[in-house]
Parts: sequence; C-alpha cells; structure tokens
Amino acid sequence: MQLSVEISKYPLHQDYIPFIKGFIDRLNEHSGLKVITNTMSTQVFGEYDLVMSVLSQEIKRSYQEFGKAIFVCKFISGDLSPEQA
Repeated sequence: MQLSVEISKYPLHQDYIPFIKGFIDRLNEHSGLKVITNTMSTQVFGEYDLVMSVLSQEIKRSYQEFGKAIFVCKFISGDLSPEQA
C-alpha cells in the first residue's frame, strides 16, 4: 500500500533552519521515498511500511539530537505525488 504524508517541523529553537534542513536531508537519503519540499511543508510518498519506519526513525533522531520540536503531519493512503495526478 502506498502512503502520502505532509509534514511540517517546528523546532523550538532560535536558529531553526539547520534543524529543519537536516531532517529533510535525511529523508532524501532514503531511495524508496519521493520527497517534495516547499516553503510550508515537506511531502513524503512511498510504500506504507517504509514511510512509517523512516519517519519514526528520523523524528526520534530529531528529538535526540536537537531537543524539543513540534511535528504536524497529515497522512492519506495512496500516492498523491504530482507525477501520479
């Protein structure tokens, strides 16, 4: 099953850009995911188990490395990436 996720990360830190960029860069390291970033959010598309595993791993890593942050996520089944429209 395919999954589409929209994520916004809000680090509770004055210098927030490196925290957001690092998270997005790590998502892009996973070849099985399609990652699209804009100024408001990051969209992740891929096989359900892979997407959930990667998000779990990278959100946990974000908390461990950078401390407090808020993640706002929307999940919908299917591949809603622009190529599939």
